[in-house]
Amino acid sequence: MRMTTAEIREAFLEYFRTQNHEVVESSSLVPHNDPTLLFTNAGMNQFKDVFLGAEQRNYSRATTSQRCVRAGGKHNDLENVGYTARHHTFFEMLGNFSFGDYFKRDAIKFAWTFLTEELKLPKEKLCVTIYDSDDEAYEIWLNEVGVPADAIIRIGDNKGAPYASDNFWQMGDTGPCGPCTEIFYDHGEHIWGGRPGTPEEDGDRFIEIWNIVFMQYNRQADGTMEPLPKPSVDTGMGLERIAAIMQGVHSNYEIDLFQALIKQAGLLLAVDDLENNSLKVIADHIRSCAFLIADGVMPSNEGRGYVLRRIIRRAVRHGHKLGARQPFFHRLAPKLAELMGAAYDELNTQMPVISKVLKTEEEQFLRTVDRGLALLEEVLENLEGDTIPGAKVFELYDTYGFPADLTGDIARERDVKIDQEGFDAAMAEQRKRAQQASKFGMDYNEVLRIDSDTEFSGYTLSEQAAKVVAIYREGDSVQQLQEGEEGQVILDTTPFYAESGGQVGDTGELLMSDGAFTVTDTRKAGNAVVHIGYVSGGEIHVGEELTAAIDSHRRQAIKLNHTATHLLHAALRKVLGEHVTQKGSLVNAQGLRFDFSHFEGVDIKTLRTVEKMVNDQIRANSEVATRLMNIDEAKTAGAMALFGEKYDDEVRVVNMGEFSTELCGGTHVERTGDIGFFKIVSEGGIAAGVRRIEAITGQVAIDAMHQLGEQLEGLATMVKSDTTNLAERVRTLVERSRWLEKEVDRLNAKLTAQAGASLADNATDINGTKVIVANLEGAEPKSLRDTLDQLKNKLGSGIVVLATAKDDKVSLIAGVTKDLTAKVKSGELVNMVAQQVGGKGGGRPDMAQAGGTDVAALPAALASVNDWLAQRL
Repeated sequence: MRMTTAEIREAFLEYFRTQNHEVVESSSLVPHNDPTLLFTNAGMNQFKDVFLGAEQRNYSRATTSQRCVRAGGKHNDLENVGYTARHHTFFEMLGNFSFGDYFKRDAIKFAWTFLTEELKLPKEKLCVTIYDSDDEAYEIWLNEVGVPADAIIRIGDNKGAPYASDNFWQMGDTGPCGPCTEIFYDHGEHIWGGRPGTPEEDGDRFIEIWNIVFMQYNRQADGTMEPLPKPSVDTGMGLERIAAIMQGVHSNYEIDLFQALIKQAGLLLAVDDLENNSLKVIADHIRSCAFLIADGVMPSNEGRGYVLRRIIRRAVRHGHKLGARQPFFHRLAPKLAELMGAAYDELNTQMPVISKVLKTEEEQFLRTVDRGLALLEEVLENLEGDTIPGAKVFELYDTYGFPADLTGDIARERDVKIDQEGFDAAMAEQRKRAQQASKFGMDYNEVLRIDSDTEFSGYTLSEQAAKVVAIYREGDSVQQLQEGEEGQVILDTTPFYAESGGQVGDTGELLMSDGAFTVTDTRKAGNAVVHIGYVSGGEIHVGEELTAAIDSHRRQAIKLNHTATHLLHAALRKVLGEHVTQKGSLVNAQGLRFDFSHFEGVDIKTLRTVEKMVNDQIRANSEVATRLMNIDEAKTAGAMALFGEKYDDEVRVVNMGEFSTELCGGTHVERTGDIGFFKIVSEGGIAAGVRRIEAITGQVAIDAMHQLGEQLEGLATMVKSDTTNLAERVRTLVERSRWLEKEVDRLNAKLTAQAGASLADNATDINGTKVIVANLEGAEPKSLRDTLDQLKNKLGSGIVVLATAKDDKVSLIAGVTKDLTAKVKSGELVNMVAQQVGGKGGGRPDMAQAGGTDVAALPAALASVNDWLAQRL
């Protein structure tokens, strides 16, 4: 039965929907509040807190089609992508999950039924593996499912340590873990390879298609395996792999989705050979790049942005190999949206952003290639021998982004080799540094797991009676805290808002009958609100009745800024365009910070338009209305979701007239007029395609305007003017200052030229060559070039070295007439001098410049020039 990729995805989700699983949308490729991951790389990532017991959902069964990226950190097969049948940077993982609901028996039967009855795969084509000691799974496969004994393969600890097996899964060094069972498909005898557990298991004949993990233990730091109170199930089946089987092909790149992308790439690049591996690379990479950008990742030189930049550049490089000299990669994105937009609408809504980012990065990289070619030409020109050093190849790659394979291609054209071993060693060292710098890890047993739920009353109350249900000190549950002790307090109900969605947590006090607990911050832990702070007087006990009181003045300032953030977001979308989406925010009592997608700086006129639009809404004094809605109803109503927020099935929708509608769990003012006044204080870029606006509201904004007025009054007094004529007075003074600077430069140049004329008459003769070496004290560094040219012209044939020192910095310039550059190169000469004054430099053979910081060493450095030249002339 042949099925398209889209049909398989839908059939999987529908099957598990009928088995009472909640169909959950794919989470972002940027893991939500998870420091252990670079990218979402498995279906279970979004449920990690549920498995850990730190979060509760209103369902105990779930199914997803999760978008995943494996192109950085531990899971990095980038160089294999496009050259093997199943390596990808981006893939979809179909999964079903049980959170303390069903376990081994149902999980195994669900998988087998879907494969053999829904997809109608031949049972004789399937075999399974189990963990060596998992007799329970063996009995289910053998006696209840009916898999023959010789098709059930036990896999033991084959990696030199207990539980170190392909069939024993662990979330990390600690935390939930357990045995797993895998289902393999036999592609046939015509393909080399053997069953799992055999010496030929690395072949491509038997392919794993489904992995079922039985989370039944909690691994402690000492290696102890404690049984979990609620065993759970985590499964995963690669959509691309099962699509290959259902479409009767062996390689993932032969499935309908990839074939469509490969054909489109071939059209764009005028390439007829659709088996070309470079086309496969491009088809794979457009998926990861487009989805990463849609999820807010922008190209940069670090972290996730660096991985994205590498993938884009690898795709463009393969296009370059196929003859592309103009940007092409971004033109493939609309085809991807056509193929996958029905399942992932973000491809459609974010297409303007995706295309713009890809095109900008392509153009930048093509310029990099041109610049790298010029640098490589210089390397080849100065090459001694027939081998480019590995360190130089790595420098071109790492510093300038010039691909090493392109260096190799050009070297071969020139009958030159590259030091591959040296390059590989430098790359290995870089990977080692990268791994050390990006260790995403933690002890899962240190996660604060709280079973209690806290009712939040802070939308309407700022103070209320509450009861202490739990106390923690340094992660351990305790019954009380003494005066001066720090800890975390959990209440049954609270007006304190826990940090979320960019809004900082509340501060205040928990007032006991004989003391107080000062709350310095408020955070979430599952469904509990954690009050973080210290006992400022008396003691606090579990079970104690107290009064929870927030700092109302601070909360009000936060509310002003939070509501203003929503107005700012809406105004930016209306003024700049619908491509603007929130990429991060911070809302506190001092002001607001809003990060958004946009590709160029926002000019002052446009900022004033945005600012005016927000203040217009403030003066309109619209009601800030909130209501609870079903998530799907809210999206249909046009409510926007804010970056970094996770939403349940029932969500809180905040409306500000017809101007703004967003999903938000934060606190807001009652009417927009409560904000008072809104002022943008800065705008700038923080990453490629991401801008940041900082703004202030209310009394903080008014105070800032008063301070600005006082500064203007002070400036007016300093320049002997008043505030009404200040701009014209400053303009006059600036023009006068520029004229004086030009006059000083003219006089300095005249003095330097006069000094240079006398130098030409006193040139030193070294082995028949005229040489001038001089320290032009008081000369401007920028005048050295003109003086050098004058002296070279006067000499006709000769060598000149000039220097000057200013502000504790040495400026050097060297010139060699062209008839002498075969014997002496300016770059070598100026570097010899520069190294003695703590600097370095370079340039053309006939002219080179350098700088330094050791002014005291300059006389001796210049004195060494004649001896250095005497050895070469």
